[in-house]
Amino acid sequence: MKLLVLSGGNHPYEESTPVLKEFLKEAGHEVTVTEDANQINSENLANFEVLIFNTMRAAEMTLTRAQQTAMTQYIGGGHGFVSLHISNVRPDDWHEYHDITGGGWISAESWHPPYGQFEVNVTNSNHECVEGISDFLTNDELYMGCAFKDGNNYFLHGDSEDGTHKWRDKETFMPGGTFPLGWTRKYGNGKVFVTNLGHNGLSFKTPEYQKLVLNGINWVS
Repeated sequence: MKLLVLSGGNHPYEESTPVLKEFLKEAGHEVTVTEDANQINSENLANFEVLIFNTMRAAEMTLTRAQQTAMTQYIGGGHGFVSLHISNVRPDDWHEYHDITGGGWISAESWHPPYGQFEVNVTNSNHECVEGISDFLTNDELYMGCAFKDGNNYFLHGDSEDGTHKWRDKETFMPGGTFPLGWTRKYGNGKVFVTNLGHNGLSFKTPEYQKLVLNGINWVS
């Protein structure tokens, strides 16, 4: 499959994107990686079967209106989209982006405890995206306070207890609960796979995470 990976932004993509590219190529995919959002145009996207975001495109890195239009037409027209970790962040001037992803991170509203090891629970074992995957431990960030749209099919969750952690340089109480970590949805005639997992290179080296992403690519295609 021909895959276009958009990387870059305020995250350790210099660690994670090379790991992503390596295991995608080992699975037999033809992978093009870029940090240039100008590649998100109708002519170029037509060369690829799936678009993958391992990138934080908000604030000054938000896609232009032309790029947003090309992307929505590409996905809505029947192609696949994969969003990893904070790639689902909602830009301030593009709230419609969460219509594609089904929700996710909102700057100044979402939060997470410190990076660390926790258990990821498969909560819908019948979903194709978790085929061959059972509950697993990973080193990552457990996103909380995210927004979600109707129409998501959830299959991964993580649990956390109440706790107070430093966030934006101040002590912040974070209520515990069960939090979505993976889901799929339709957007127009296209299919979308989203996981909140995948902070850094170590996160991407988790075998179950790699299997999850590969399953997600197969599902959206």
